[in-house]
Amino acid sequence: MKHVEKSALVWFSPAQMFALVTDVASYPQFLPWCDQARVLEQDEHGMLAEVGMAFARVRQSFVTRNEHVGQEQVRMQLVRGPFSTLQGEWTFQPIGGQSAEQSQACKVGLVLRYDFDSAALRLLVGPVFDKIANTLVQAFVQRAEQLYGKPA
Repeated sequence: MKHVEKSALVWFSPAQMFALVTDVASYPQFLPWCDQARVLEQDEHGMLAEVGMAFARVRQSFVTRNEHVGQEQVRMQLVRGPFSTLQGEWTFQPIGGQSAEQSQACKVGLVLRYDFDSAALRLLVGPVFDKIANTLVQAFVQRAEQLYGKPA
């Protein structure tokens, strides 16, 4: 099983970064590997979301249950897809001793654990998904800069 941990210090509030991560329908606008994304169900505790991946001639989609813990955390758990395991956790920690509501900067963290159902998928999709997993935090930071402006 693969295990990836990434983080970044950003000059955006926890609420701004939480909003980007939970805006699943917008993923195809800025994640080049994402060919479709939609929310299947949503309630006050989170959502059921489907994300499609396309690269070369390979297309796969997966569904996750995303549990929202305030605006500080999103926990992801695989419901169905080409993985035997897919678990993740986004965190948005305020910086500077302020509350999440007052902070204008945060540490964005992502932990992913995953493995594929079959050896063939692991060989075909694994290297691409490894790259996706390792660049995901940076993709969301760049999206924040596009939407909210680069910090001065």
